[in-house]
Amino acid sequence: MKILVSGGAGFIGSHVVDTFLAAGHEVAVVDNLTTGDARWVNPRARLYELDLRSARLAPVFETERPEVVAHLAAQASVARSVTDPAFDASVNIGGGLGLLECCRRFGVRRVIYSSSGGAGYGDTDVVPTPETHATLPISPYGITKIAMEHYVNAWSGIYGISGISLRYANIYGPRQNPQGEAGVIAIFCHRLLTGQTPIINGDGGQTRDYTYVGDVAAANLKALEHPEVTGPVNIATGVETSVNALYRALVEAAGSTVKAQHGPARPGEQRRSCLHPGRAGQVLGWKPTVSLAEGLGRTFRFFQKETTS
Repeated sequence: MKILVSGGAGFIGSHVVDTFLAAGHEVAVVDNLTTGDARWVNPRARLYELDLRSARLAPVFETERPEVVAHLAAQASVARSVTDPAFDASVNIGGGLGLLECCRRFGVRRVIYSSSGGAGYGDTDVVPTPETHATLPISPYGITKIAMEHYVNAWSGIYGISGISLRYANIYGPRQNPQGEAGVIAIFCHRLLTGQTPIINGDGGQTRDYTYVGDVAAANLKALEHPEVTGPVNIATGVETSVNALYRALVEAAGSTVKAQHGPARPGEQRRSCLHPGRAGQVLGWKPTVSLAEGLGRTFRFFQKETTS
């Protein structure tokens, strides 16, 4: 099958590209390389370096004629979305609509949209949080991610394009940017390997649902293989892990004895975030396979190799 992956040079997108190719599909990548890295693009995929808001997007569709689009490109910084919500909306909604319009014009049959669980649900009173829970995003980023879910649903109803929205938990693994704001595991790894003291924000009791990137890529393949499944689907482990427990597990995987320091809490940070993955198992036959300990070991070894190479 011919697939176009937006954001396919990024952390998650590059793993999705690898998984599609390994399953025998033909893949083209669109990425402006703002946060992506051309090194991570599989050489068997065709890379088009451009922004989704560019007029050059339509000619890519005309050349490639994809049957399926996996949409992972995004402005993913919550902090930037707060300071510059217009830019956030320009990329996440404006760019997303440009992509959907190309899907309509060039006969795409399936859209696999990468959404956000934590930012989309906001603070909830049900943990792990199921897809039936109301979405109450508290950041411009969360708002744009959920808004695009509605656009994907609308394109399904108006134009008959099958659309699914994968709501991710906190994704970690090789290729994550240690300079980013969301990748606490990548940040910890980088600090441990460069002799810097890891900093835990606040008391470290805040929880997240840490899901390995390889499992997320496998979920995208399942979404490709089940075009009848539409709407939101949580991609998560359903397991809460505090930042303190996460750090203990990471230093054990790294064979380190470095103690973290505690810094100021982040204003407005969610205290608990964990998604219920039950629907993914029921409708996609997907479940996470990589334990946190195993995933942390793989991730640390990746950054260790990157640091020494």
